Amino acid sequence: MTVIHHVRVHRSEENLAREDQLAHKIAEVAADPVAVSDDVVDMIINRVIDNAAVAAASLTRGPVTAARAQALDHPVSRGGHGSTIFGEPNETLTSPEWAAWANGVAVRELDYHDTFLAAEYSHPGDNIPPILAVAQHAGTDGAALVRGIATGYEIQMDLVRAISLHKHKIDHVAHLGPSAAAGIGTLLGLDEGTIAQAVAQALHTTTATRQSRKGEISTWKAHAPAFAGKMAVESVDRAMRGQTSPSPIYEGEDGVIAWMLDGPDASYEVPLPAAGEPKRAILDSYTKEHSAEYQAQAWIDLARKLHNEASFDPADVESIVLHTSHHTHYVIGSGANDPQKYDPKASRETLDHSIPYIFAVALQDGGWHHVDSYLPERAARPDTVELWQKITTAEDSEWTRRYHSEDPDEKAFGGRVEITLRGGRVLTDEIAVADAHPLGARPFARENYIAKFRLLAAPVLEPDEIERFLALAERLPELTAAEVQQLNIVAKPGVLASVESPKGLF
Repeated sequence: MTVIHHVRVHRSEENLAREDQLAHKIAEVAADPVAVSDDVVDMIINRVIDNAAVAAASLTRGPVTAARAQALDHPVSRGGHGSTIFGEPNETLTSPEWAAWANGVAVRELDYHDTFLAAEYSHPGDNIPPILAVAQHAGTDGAALVRGIATGYEIQMDLVRAISLHKHKIDHVAHLGPSAAAGIGTLLGLDEGTIAQAVAQALHTTTATRQSRKGEISTWKAHAPAFAGKMAVESVDRAMRGQTSPSPIYEGEDGVIAWMLDGPDASYEVPLPAAGEPKRAILDSYTKEHSAEYQAQAWIDLARKLHNEASFDPADVESIVLHTSHHTHYVIGSGANDPQKYDPKASRETLDHSIPYIFAVALQDGGWHHVDSYLPERAARPDTVELWQKITTAEDSEWTRRYHSEDPDEKAFGGRVEITLRGGRVLTDEIAVADAHPLGARPFARENYIAKFRLLAAPVLEPDEIERFLALAERLPELTAAEVQQLNIVAKPGVLASVESPKGLF
């Protein structure tokens, strides 16, 4: 049975015992050797495939190329086997923290993998690159890797359920550093004390402002979770060497809650699995059919449905209003007050966080493409720009309530659209969840994850390489340590050489 932990700020003289600190409670969950249930194993396999799919599609993009070049400039550390880098041959190895970095950027670059939204938002698949990198370096088998990934998902999603970061303009990866450290602790079978120190260090080093997701969004958006994963690897290494961390990192009077979140009078109710309770959080997460911010997924599906129901030539449209949740309105909608969200010259990262742009293009095209829908010439098309400027968002209290609902049958990430056409006709429709959501019109299953991988990998991986990776991934819990070291995607000859590798300090 899930245990709800009351977490509040403590004055130093209260001397909160280590075993009562949230970092230690997280460590207790990570150290619990409970078995991973079959349905969770199946979903972990799905998400390993999904991560590889979106990483393959991003191999030649600038941020990924730069991160890969950094990793290649660092040799394998002496204490293990080394870790693979997405795109490079399996024999090309680096140290685990740099593999976590390069592969983490590749996974996040297109904003195309899984999501979980609650008090905070997250991409829990970001846990996989650092945990896999350590598994390869440490020589652990597939069963251990599965246990580590289950922990990573569980901890990040439980923190996301309870503690809002964005409300205080803190980037959401502050929940990822602790979860990845906990997952690595599970993977390696570390004791509770060591894991707790690593969790605290990982949190301390990964709190940053969310300016990375505001205004003109930069390439750091893809790097931020990779940095959290890299810090998690390094935090575990330091903790294993007996080094200690700020304590209590969450509850201290100068800690994260008191000065970065809700303040010295704050408290949270954090749910964590009880001792012996399986880690099942991954089953509450959901992946993306479209390469766009998750709150845009349902809106793309609704636009796809509406595509043939009227003319969406801007001359025929007076206005379009998307009535939606607080979060969607203020983060990716007109409520953000970011002029960049309406700028035809905005970066891909910015367009990915502009629901007015995304809805305009999906209405006109009847779908969404992870490359073509973001091309500069597509964003600058005059009829698109004109339609785009007519789209605004508005917060609707009911959709906000449903966004935050803890009832999975009621929780929603969509809204209601009102399209006012020339002549006064009003077209309305609504959607609660994306088609690919577990409660959507076409929930993703294994065959959909595989199809997504084949589609995105086909331009950059040889057919035999696609089949080799899928065969390994589908046997994940049975893999030997040697096979885990082969759990990588190797690009076709010439693919990586087709893009210039930037030079830097290293």
